[in-house]
Amino acid sequence: MSTALERAEVGTELPPLELAPISRTTLALFGPASGDLNPIHIDLDVARSAGLDDVFAHGMLSMAYLGRLLTGWADQRAIRSYGVRFAAITPVHAQPTCRGRVTAIETVDGERRATLELAVVLADGSTTLTGNAVVSLAPALDPAPASENS
Repeated sequence: MSTALERAEVGTELPPLELAPISRTTLALFGPASGDLNPIHIDLDVARSAGLDDVFAHGMLSMAYLGRLLTGWADQRAIRSYGVRFAAITPVHAQPTCRGRVTAIETVDGERRATLELAVVLADGSTTLTGNAVVSLAPALDPAPASENS
């Protein structure tokens, strides 16, 4: 039986990761966890003094979600590179979906690798984060099946 990684080809879409809307609680908890304590992410007065209507998500939160999409498709040991570009803010209450697509497959140092184009897209269609990754397609690096307790 072949694995998802072995079947990957140019154009393969990763299963989208649809996330819950960004809540104020998520922002309050993520700040200390990430070390980004900028009050613009949790304090409405600070956000408004900066000319914004409301607080917004940390860019690193979107990057973490995109990393979750990636490690749901391939074991983290298979990731050879991962990078992002912050394109727009993610407003509180926005609902992000992480997407990925294989754009190239090549062999490097005897290892079959896929290049992926990645994005975080909101329900209104706006893209807040773009990125790319290179992943080994070695079958031994397929992610282990999730247990029922995870």
